[in-house]
Amino acid sequence: MTAPTEAAASVLAQVGAAATAALPLLPAVDPLTAGEPQVAPDTGGLVGQGVLASFSGAAQGQLLVAVSQDLVDALAQSPMGALDLTQALQPVAEAAAATLGAVVVEQGIPVPDLEAGLTALADSGDAAFVLLNDDTGVRALVGLLITAVTSTAAPGGPGGSGAPLRHGLDLLHGVEMDVTAELGQTRMTVRDLLSLIPGSVVELDRLAGSPADLLVNGRMIGRGEVVVIDENFGIRVTEIITPDSDRPQGGGP
Repeated sequence: MTAPTEAAASVLAQVGAAATAALPLLPAVDPLTAGEPQVAPDTGGLVGQGVLASFSGAAQGQLLVAVSQDLVDALAQSPMGALDLTQALQPVAEAAAATLGAVVVEQGIPVPDLEAGLTALADSGDAAFVLLNDDTGVRALVGLLITAVTSTAAPGGPGGSGAPLRHGLDLLHGVEMDVTAELGQTRMTVRDLLSLIPGSVVELDRLAGSPADLLVNGRMIGRGEVVVIDENFGIRVTEIITPDSDRPQGGGP
């Protein structure tokens, strides 16, 4: 067997650290364990989809995070509306890339064909991969390609172990979502928009003191009162909108 080059040996150590950093953020019902880093672009039988993100800074290259199809399906069938896989895995990619030093991770792009994605990454240079497993098999993987390095990072270690079948909603528990509060809306002509200056007042379609809408992924999930928390604005939820109807459920103050 041919010994790995110095560059290949380095990326093997670094992908191990990247996978360890990704483990706590990967949505999964059961804890995952990182396998041994490998240079072979092997999916280990994983059926699913991935996200490929480029990064730059202390190191430059690409990072691939892939998850099983049941998580992809759970995101698509979320009660809050279809959730984007690239957004769900962006925090995972950022945590993994942070083990390389101060880097900026670009928004990832979908990789629907895992085998082709892994092969393309391996053909682009010295890439390495780590399979993430539970007791049922491979549930995710992390791939790393480093094209330039200005500083190094120390490798890390693996996580825990797991058990039986998973349920769609349970898989979403660790996914970070963008939550926004909307005070109101209005419609304006282009002429009125162009006439806006500092000090202009835009009237919204909501009375003062009315509850604000709470939205996740652009879908309203509740309403609440605007409050101030340590000089920051917040929302005290007063109503929850059920997934199967627009009728609110009252909540406590």
